[in-house]
Amino acid sequence: MTAPILEIRDLSVSFGGLRAVDDVSFSIARNHITTVIGPNGAGKSTLFNLISGALRPRNGQVLIEGVEYTAQPPYRLQAAGLARSFQITNLFFELSVAENLRLAAQVLEPLSMAWRPIGSSRIARARVDELLHRFELTTKAQYPVGKLSHGEQRRLEVAVALACKPKILLLDEPTQGMSHGDTQETAALIKSLAVDVTVLLIEHDLELVMSLSDHVIVMHQGRKLAEGSPADVRSNPAVQTAYFGHA
Repeated sequence: MTAPILEIRDLSVSFGGLRAVDDVSFSIARNHITTVIGPNGAGKSTLFNLISGALRPRNGQVLIEGVEYTAQPPYRLQAAGLARSFQITNLFFELSVAENLRLAAQVLEPLSMAWRPIGSSRIARARVDELLHRFELTTKAQYPVGKLSHGEQRRLEVAVALACKPKILLLDEPTQGMSHGDTQETAALIKSLAVDVTVLLIEHDLELVMSLSDHVIVMHQGRKLAEGSPADVRSNPAVQTAYFGHA
C-alpha cells in the first residue's frame, strides 16, 4: 500500500477547561478528497489550525510524507507542501485578481529574484496565467477583487491557495454562502484538483460531501466520532444521532 501523505496522531488542544480537539488521529491518502464534517462547535476549524501551524497542539503529531511538522510555523508547512484557505474570505480586495495570484505565486521564484523587478518574475506570471485559465477567471484578471461576486471570490481563494503548487490543500468551507449553481461548479472544480493535489476540506453540505468525497471523517465535541467511505458514514447510527438526534 502507498504510504499516507498526511498523518495526524493523537492531536489535542485545550482552551481553559474546554478540550477543543481531543486525541484525534487519522491518515490521508495521496490524491484523495477527504472531508471533515460535524455539528457546529465540533472542533473542525481548530483541527485545521493545528494541522496548518496556526495553533500549537498540547499533544500529538502532524506528519507530512513521514516527516514530523508538529507546531511548525505556517511558512515551514508551506515549504513542506501544505497550503490552506480560510472560512472567511482572505484576499486583497483593492488589488486585481491577477495581483492576488501573483503575490501568492511569487514564492515559486528563486531567492536570486528577490531584488529584481516584478516584471522579471516569469515563473510566477506563468503560474498566474495557468490558474486564471483553470479557474475561468481570465476575463476578470484585472478586476479589483472587491468587484467579484461572492462565488468568484471563493473560487479565487482556492486558486490563491494553489498558487504555490502544494501537495496538500486544506479548504475550510469553500462553498460557504454560495448559490446552488456556484456550489456545484466549485464541487466539480475541487473534484478535478485531486489529479494534482491531495484535498482535505471542511464542508457542511452533506449531500455535497457524499458526492464529492473519497473518505469522510466525522467530529463531535472535539473527538473523532467515525470515519470511512461516504456510504459507511451515512449509515452509521452514531453519526445519525450526532446530526439528527436519532439513529
